[in-house]
This record gives sequence, structure tokens and C-alpha cells, in this order.
Amino acid sequence: MVSRFGDRLSVARRMMEEFARLSGLTSDRPQERYLWTDAFAVFNFLGLYAHTRDEAFRRLALLLVDEVHSTLGRHRGDDGRSGWISGLGDEEAREHPTAGGLRIGKPLPERRPGEPYDPVLEWERDGQYYHYLTKWMLALCRVHQVTGDLRYLRWAVELAEVAHRAFVYTSEVDGRRHIYWKMSIDLTRPLVPQEGQHDPLDGLATYAELQLAAREAQADLPDLTSETRELLEMCVERDWSDWVTDDPLGVGELLCSLYRLARLAAEGLKELNPLIGSVLEASFVSLQAYLPRDIVYLPAGSRLPFRELGLAIGLQAAEKLKEMGERPSISQELLEKVLRYKPLAGKIIEFWLNPENQQAKSWRRHRNINMVMLATSLVPDGYLR
Repeated sequence: MVSRFGDRLSVARRMMEEFARLSGLTSDRPQERYLWTDAFAVFNFLGLYAHTRDEAFRRLALLLVDEVHSTLGRHRGDDGRSGWISGLGDEEAREHPTAGGLRIGKPLPERRPGEPYDPVLEWERDGQYYHYLTKWMLALCRVHQVTGDLRYLRWAVELAEVAHRAFVYTSEVDGRRHIYWKMSIDLTRPLVPQEGQHDPLDGLATYAELQLAAREAQADLPDLTSETRELLEMCVERDWSDWVTDDPLGVGELLCSLYRLARLAAEGLKELNPLIGSVLEASFVSLQAYLPRDIVYLPAGSRLPFRELGLAIGLQAAEKLKEMGERPSISQELLEKVLRYKPLAGKIIEFWLNPENQQAKSWRRHRNINMVMLATSLVPDGYLR
């Protein structure tokens, strides 16, 4: 597909090569590792490899995995602690780099015990996010699927085990399971106890995908059946309206979860079927809630690129859903209503491809994540499989 700014594959290729240089992956610049951004960078490198068969992109994906583990799997230099956050010795930690989870990569140290909570400052503080960990699990799974190397799938499953054990808890108030939004680096205390709106849904789709990948590989890996069942129960007990959001990235991730769940159900995980209709309903209502803002007419400085680009990726996931041969539990009428919003994806992508809009502070302030998410919107196959 060609835009007025060039062939999408070529643009994505240049953008990811520039990201690799700017983030220190292929240059002597300081390492700028951030778990969400790096997960999508892995997806993109693998997607580019699939399209071009250029081994350089495959090598970049593997190099990035190693750099993330050696950086975000260890304590910060300004932390006072040292070594791997898992507490394992160096040799064992290299064999199990995700055994203690992975830091977010925020610029400021985490909030210390007893330090007052500042909701603004907390956004800049380090720790661990559940929804970042699930993205890295999926990135590792994708590396396994491309390389056939079981180590990556094992690391993904080990990360799922430790994340589930640390983040999922039963509330004393309502007796139901919930997921902490943010935990300390050592996973011993919640930093933000509120629950991410779509975390159970994202976790469910990710665990299920890991289970399916392990089954297909006939691999002797830890069994995530119990963890998957717990998240499924959490999701099923929710009403579809609980998933509705007016955040563009949230809407996009909801659409991606819809596609992933439908694909997994079609591949044999029939227990996911009861969720699909409610996620589709929530996706449609979310699009209706979001679009009246008319964000496509706002100037670049008033917009958040990576959040909008998440929506563009989700709308492409919905299009892939339509292309599936088998679409269990899908209302075709409702899916068609969702797909009426597909032109919005192109408008968002074209807007942020424009070099003039990339001069806005909103682009430059979060340059790496914006570049990577724009590249994903151009070549989404690495993420969406």
C-alpha cells in the first residue's frame, strides 16, 4: 500500500532502522529501553523480516530481546540495589531472564515505601506494569514462532507465571479477583492498586496464545491452564459495558483483543467464544464514544500520536477479522458497523506520516514510542500475526 509519503513497507523499514540507531540498539548512543516501545519494536522487526526476508531484521529482533532483558531485567543504577531483579545469580538469571519480571523503563526511580503518592509524578516513576509485561510475553512468543527457538516461549511462560502471581489478587471488599495496575520493581507491593480496564482481557488473550503455541510446539513448559481459567472467569463475569472506553489507544487494544480472541477460538480454544460478542459490542460503542471528539481535525500539538496510532492498528485488526474464514460468535451486522470507521485509520496514519506534524512537541516528546507505533500501523503483521 502506498501513501503520499511513500511505500508503507519502505517507510516502516526506514523508521525502525532510525529507532534502532536513536535508542542505542545499533549505535553507541545510551540505551533507551522502554518495555512497551521495545515490545512493539520486536513485533515490527519480525514483521519486516517476514515481508523482506532480510536477516538483518531478524537479528535486530533478537538483539533487542537481549538488550531488554539485560537492562530492564536488572535494577536501575540509581536504585541502591544491584544485579537481576529476580535475585538470581548472573548465570542462572541469563537462563531465566524474565523470572523476576521486567521494569517499565520510566525515567524516575520507583516510589519508596512510605513516600507520599503523587498521581502526576507516578507516571514518570519506574516499577512494573501488567499490560507491558503481557506485551513482552507476546513479543517473546512471536520470536519463538519465527525462529522455532523454545527458549523464547519458555521465557514468555515464565514471565506469565511470575506476573500472574504478583499482580492478580482476590479483593477483601467484593471477594472477586482483580489485577493491580502497577507493582514495585521487586513485585512485593502495589504502587497503583487500581485495575487497568482491559488488563484481564489482554492477559487472557496472551496466556491463551502462549498455551496454544506450547501445544503446537509439543513443548514441555509450565502449564498456564489455572492462570488462564482465572482470567477467563474474571472476563466472563463482567458486563460488556465494563470494556467501553473513550481512550483511542484503549479502543485500538480492544479491537486487537477482539481479533486475537476470535482467531484463538477459531483455532480450537472454544472456551473463549462467550467473550467475543461482548468485546465486539464494547468495541462498537467505544468507537461511537470516541469519534464525536473529531480529533482528526485538531492540530498536531493537541494530539497524542501513539494513542491515536493504537486506534489505527486496532481498526486494521478488525479488517483482518472480517477476512477470517471462520468467525465464531461474531455478529456480521455489528462487525460491518465497526468497519465503517476503517477510513479513520488511514487519516491518522497519513497525518502522522507528514514530516510537518512530526515537528510538534507531542511527537518529539515521545519520539521513540511514536515512531514505533507508526511503523506498527504501517506493517501490523508482526503484532497481529
